[in-house]
Amino acid sequence: MGHTARKLVLFNMMTLDGYFAGIDDDISWHRVDAEVNEYIVDQLATGDTLVFGRKTFQIMEDFWPTDQAFELDRATAGMMSSYQKIVFSTTLETSGWQNTRLFRDKVADTVRDLKKRPGKNLFVFGSGDLCQTLIKNNLIDEFRLMLHPVTLGTGKSFFHTGVNLQLLKTKVFGNGNVLCCYRRENAL
Repeated sequence: MGHTARKLVLFNMMTLDGYFAGIDDDISWHRVDAEVNEYIVDQLATGDTLVFGRKTFQIMEDFWPTDQAFELDRATAGMMSSYQKIVFSTTLETSGWQNTRLFRDKVADTVRDLKKRPGKNLFVFGSGDLCQTLIKNNLIDEFRLMLHPVTLGTGKSFFHTGVNLQLLKTKVFGNGNVLCCYRRENAL
């Protein structure tokens, strides 16, 4: 018997003008509260693998395995540490964070292979350069964009290629965020 193919889900906080980070990687505009955290935990529970570029991975590695992270958000910290982490980097040599595998190249081939293996969903967070590669190679199955009611005017975007998306669902949060879930229009 075959298994259902795993989905690669891009989840990112985003401004109304399309940025996932401001200048110098500023994310101080993120509106994260208990309701948003509950959503994050629920969606993480549908996965078992996290895919990162180096910069986002190092930010996550500096926070999630710490005692402070476990005190603030035990559920998310536990999942972030126990899940398999796939990191694409040409400069990172090692990582002390458990369940981390480093890859230097062959992003598209590696992700295609991961999607064919049995398991739960794969998630990619942040990782702008990596997301551009994944989008260009049509590897993202679902885009979950949490729009924050803020504009920056400039910043970092992972949409450098046109993509036609089909809305799957939305969810409005009490803090003004709106989650928009999409898939590519040509996706089956």
